[in-house]
Amino acid sequence: MGRQLYPSFLDLVGRRVLVVGGGPVAAGKIPPLIEAGARVVVVSPAVVRDIEHWPVEIERRRFVPADVDGSWYVVSAAPPDVNAEVLREAAARGIFVNAVDDPRHATAFAGSRFTRGPVTVAVSTGGDAPALARVMREALERLIGRDVEDWTALAAGLRRDWRRDRVPMSHRRGRLLAALAQLHAEAEHRDDGEPPSVDGGFVSLVGAGPGDPELLTRKAARRLHEADLVLYDALVPRAILSIASQAQLIFVGRRRGSPTMGQEAIIRALIRAARRGSRVVRLKGGDPFVFGRGGEEALALQAAGIAFEVVPGVSSALAAPAAASIPVTHRGVSGAVVITTGHDAERFAGLVSSIEPDAATLVVMMGTAHRQEIVDALVRAGWRGSTPAAIVRHASLPEQTVWTGPLDDLAAAPDDDAPGTIVIGKVVALRAALTGSPLAQELSHA
Repeated sequence: MGRQLYPSFLDLVGRRVLVVGGGPVAAGKIPPLIEAGARVVVVSPAVVRDIEHWPVEIERRRFVPADVDGSWYVVSAAPPDVNAEVLREAAARGIFVNAVDDPRHATAFAGSRFTRGPVTVAVSTGGDAPALARVMREALERLIGRDVEDWTALAAGLRRDWRRDRVPMSHRRGRLLAALAQLHAEAEHRDDGEPPSVDGGFVSLVGAGPGDPELLTRKAARRLHEADLVLYDALVPRAILSIASQAQLIFVGRRRGSPTMGQEAIIRALIRAARRGSRVVRLKGGDPFVFGRGGEEALALQAAGIAFEVVPGVSSALAAPAAASIPVTHRGVSGAVVITTGHDAERFAGLVSSIEPDAATLVVMMGTAHRQEIVDALVRAGWRGSTPAAIVRHASLPEQTVWTGPLDDLAAAPDDDAPGTIVIGKVVALRAALTGSPLAQELSHA
């Protein structure tokens, strides 16, 4: 049986919170602290770029015991030996420590959280299964809608009335349930009728780019900062989501074809939120109109009379090859690019059969799980097995990897289950000249 925890929520406004560590893990823990109004102090010999851009104090050095002094809460995202030292010093001062992914050296567990207006919901497994906590949080996030803000306002008003009228506690639950049922019925009636005329309701279909927050457009960053609600896809990094500091965040992404929310449900959510006057961002990796189903959403919003815009993003179809030093066009080598997907073998085969081998650079999205079918279709269409090929994973991010080799070896290339962009054509061979990396069987962190 795991440890028994006492759940609580902290008021950190204006209070000093120490973060030990400056890597990506520490960076992921800082935005919620900033949102909570904490005065964040980061101590680490080195910090990632995201942390440098946030309103935090940075001490570029190793942790020393005096760093804990004056802190109300400590987050330790360092190696276990440092976490142990931090815990020892914090415990001596009666301060709780959240040691990230290191439950042995923790006395506090942040849990996986989301907010609905004034309501915060958090799930914790005591550090034993953080991935499960995230899955449960995402399920609750979909279950508990934005209506909870209306519920909270109603419940707060009723409580004041009940206290004034001295309504017994035993009578309050039934009255609250009846009031909530009435509120829900009124909302359903409004949604079934004509869309209410609400000023300010607006949807932005925003491209998040390939992953690096610095490749986000200025307009996209502004829309995220202004948003009330963000529906975001898989592969959008936390550093980009943190820009939407005032918004409700709902994950609606897909993992290898397994949807968390159907497309129709996503469209209904966009329309309903806009009709209530919310500024909504539909955040997609890459560009909304490049294999992002942005066209479907735009048509649905147009048909529903919802004001919307499209904020283009840097598509991974072009950004991934560029980040891997592969020019998709090059004079004398390739003068055309064909961008397609690889998850439908029949359609892919029909497309490549109409393209003369080596006549264009082929960029395949969503195809890493179907590499054998891709190779088979290309060989049948006359492409040589020696044609250079590449797989770029985590494009533009620090953990980016690049595999290159002949087409014949594409299906057997290492697979870490991360989505990737496949590039096929003579231009792949230019990477060797640009980076000094050999083409054959390369696997590198670019």
